[in-house]
Amino acid sequence: MTTAASLPAVAPAARERTRHLLIALGTPLLGTFIGLLIGAIMIVLAGDDPLVIYQTMFLGAFGGGRQLTETILQASPYLLIALGLTAAFRARVWNIGAEGQYYMGALAAGATALLLPGVPGYFMIPIMMVLGAAGGAVWAFIPGILKTRRGINEIISTLMLNYIAILLVQYMARGPLQDPQGFLPQSAQLVNADRLPLLFGSRIHLGVLIAFLFVPIIYLLLWRTPLGFWLRAVGSRASVVRYAGVNVDRMILFAITFSGALAGLAGILAVSGDGFRLKGDISNGYGFDGVLIALLGRMHPVGVMVAAIFFAALTVGAQAMSVVSQLPASLASAIQAVVVLSVLATDAAVHRGRD
Repeated sequence: MTTAASLPAVAPAARERTRHLLIALGTPLLGTFIGLLIGAIMIVLAGDDPLVIYQTMFLGAFGGGRQLTETILQASPYLLIALGLTAAFRARVWNIGAEGQYYMGALAAGATALLLPGVPGYFMIPIMMVLGAAGGAVWAFIPGILKTRRGINEIISTLMLNYIAILLVQYMARGPLQDPQGFLPQSAQLVNADRLPLLFGSRIHLGVLIAFLFVPIIYLLLWRTPLGFWLRAVGSRASVVRYAGVNVDRMILFAITFSGALAGLAGILAVSGDGFRLKGDISNGYGFDGVLIALLGRMHPVGVMVAAIFFAALTVGAQAMSVVSQLPASLASAIQAVVVLSVLATDAAVHRGRD
C-alpha cells in the first residue's frame, strides 16, 4: 500500500523519467527539423520551392501502396545492417566494414544458389540465409581477431576489407559467375525456387519480415539478457568488466562477428529478394549508410527502425523528386547528410548542456 510519505519520492522519479523521455524524443526531432530547414535553403539556392519538393518527396515515399512498398523494401537492408552495428557500437567496437560484409553475404548466398541448381526452395533458402550470414560474419571476424590478438584498430581494418570484398564480388560477377548469355558484370537470374517468398500478395518478401523482427530481438538481446548487459558494460567500462572476470576479447569478437552476420544477411535480400542475381554493384552504399542510421537512431533498435525508414523515404522520394523537378537526385543525399549532422550536433549540444 502506497503511503503519503512515499508519494514525494515517487513524483520526482516520474518527472525525471518524463524528462528523459522528452529529451530522447525531442532531440532527434529538433535536429531533423533543423536539418530539413537547412535542406530547404539548399533547395531554394538550387532554384526550386522547398515546400513543393518536400511534398513531392513525401508522396513519392508514402503516397500510395506502391510507394510505401518501395520504401519498406529500401528500408529493410538499412535496418538489418544498422541493427547489427548497434550491437557492435554499444560495445564500442567500431565496425566500419558493413559494406564489405554485405557484399560477402551476397556472394556466399548467390554462389550457393548458382552452384547448386535443382535444390528445392524450402532447403535452398535456409541454406542461403545461413551461408550468407556466415559470409558476413567471417569477414567481420578477421578484423575482430586482428584487434583482440594484435591490437590493430578495427576502424582501419574493417574499412580496408570493404574494398577487398567489393573487388572480389566484381571479379566473380564478371568472371566465374557471370551470366554466359550476357555481357554485363552480373550472374544469371536465380530460379524461382531460390527467391524469397512474397508476402501478402505484394512485392514485400520474407526478408522484410525478418529485418523488422530483428528490432525486438536486438532490444531483448541488449537490455534483457546477461550477454547484452556485458556487451554494454564493455562499451562503458572495459577495465571494470575485465576485473569482474569477463573475457572482454570474447565480447568484442562476438559483437563484431554478430554485426557482420546481420550485414551478410542483408546481402541476401539483394540477391534473393530483389534483383534475383549477383551483381558487381549490388550495393547502393547500404553498409556505409548503416553507420549513419545506427548513430541517427541513437543506437536503440526502435530509433534505428525509424531512422532506416527515414533514410529509405529520402532515397525513394528523391527518385520522385528527380522526375517532377529538374533537381538532381543527389540533392536528397546531401539533405540526408545535413539531417544526420544536425541530429548529432543537437544531441551533443543537449548532453553538453546537461553535463
